[in-house]
Amino acid sequence: MQYSQYISGKFRQGSSEINYEVINPSTSEILGTLQFTSAQDIQEAIQSALQAYKVWAKTSAYDRSVKIRQIANLMYTRVDVIAEKISLELGKPLAEAKKEVQTAAEMFEWASEEARRIYGKTIAPRNPNMKQTVVYEPVGVVAAFSGWNAPAITPARKISAALAAGCSIVMKPSEETAGVALKIAEIIHELDFPKGLVNMVFGNPEEISNILCESTDVAMITFTGATSIGKSLAEKASKHLKKLTLELGGHAPVIICEDVDVDKVARAAVVSKYRNAGQVCTSPTRFLIHESIFADFCEKFTAHAKQIKVGSPLDGQTQMGPLKNSRRLAAIEQLVKNARELGAEISAGGERLEKLPGNFYAPTVIIQPNLDVDVNHIEPFGPIAILKSFTSLDEALQEANRLPFGLASYAFTQNFQYIQRISNEIESGVISINDWQASLPETPFGGVKDSGLGTEGGVEGIHEFLKIKTVRIAS
Repeated sequence: MQYSQYISGKFRQGSSEINYEVINPSTSEILGTLQFTSAQDIQEAIQSALQAYKVWAKTSAYDRSVKIRQIANLMYTRVDVIAEKISLELGKPLAEAKKEVQTAAEMFEWASEEARRIYGKTIAPRNPNMKQTVVYEPVGVVAAFSGWNAPAITPARKISAALAAGCSIVMKPSEETAGVALKIAEIIHELDFPKGLVNMVFGNPEEISNILCESTDVAMITFTGATSIGKSLAEKASKHLKKLTLELGGHAPVIICEDVDVDKVARAAVVSKYRNAGQVCTSPTRFLIHESIFADFCEKFTAHAKQIKVGSPLDGQTQMGPLKNSRRLAAIEQLVKNARELGAEISAGGERLEKLPGNFYAPTVIIQPNLDVDVNHIEPFGPIAILKSFTSLDEALQEANRLPFGLASYAFTQNFQYIQRISNEIESGVISINDWQASLPETPFGGVKDSGLGTEGGVEGIHEFLKIKTVRIAS
């Protein structure tokens, strides 16, 4: 594939002298070379987005809806092509990759429908000769940043909501999965949107973020990624009081009560935990299991984890692919080493799969690690599950809320009183009870505490890209 920038409606090479190699994590082979963007390129992207915004913001909601729906329709026809690109660049098994593309297309479809439903309101005046209304307007040019772990979903979520609201966007997807984002750009390019409405720039993250955050022509920053980077972006954005949404890291707890079907929950838990090799911000990680079923659950979870077929993402039998890069591999190895040194039991995995050529690591299960173990505090973002027992629901809730993260949480029980308490007391942006799905196109998604600011998805996610104007007219 020819990797490139997408600026002002054109696919072209960046004007920086720096070249970046996109690597296949399954084979360590080079998929292609990407020439980085320069400061001049980024400024051009901002200016083209500004000009496109002036046109798009005046486009009727109906027409915006029709155009965005066309993106979804084309994406549905290209599921296989985009999914293969995800498998090659990220290492996600092909079946999972197809589901991701399907969801990304649904995000455009949902946004197209909601573009027609951005309603204002009338407020009863104190004076009968006065009219008071509230209208919602697009915020302006949006700067968006996304990581590599959901290379179709995350750009789709940001682009679709921005376009539905009437905004333009300068998107910096991850260079590591640049080809997936460019597939979305190709679809937009074919549909004859205003030139510059959607731009994609790839390059030095700090340089790009500095320029976008400092530009007075950029009205909003939206970021998905690590908490530390999100806080840095928030500081930069605050200098110009830009609107901001942040979807940051998590360390999701799972409370499993004594009344569950142990084998059923353990089997499904393994599937959810090792999806995308655990490289998912909402990945269930800290499994808190009632002491009465703890031994049985650990045995069944471990057995299912050991049966996972790890291999090439293009093999239809593969259930888990590689880690994305050597950085993640080294991080996982260090977390497991630390757990071993502090005496934690590792009932499955705990080792790199040397027989495979890429960044492969075995699905790993750590049982009852004490609080000194690093993985109790650090989001693994990889194929590590932590299994711990609890005696009372109070104890489980305390542990679930112990960390400064609150993105996604899960619980399994049929006890109505437990469900009420868990729903009310867990500190998390999303709580999924008796189910493993944390977000859908139609539901709001965002974290609390160090897991984020603002919301993506659903009607609420589109409203993040709008500003409120009160209009008072006296007759």
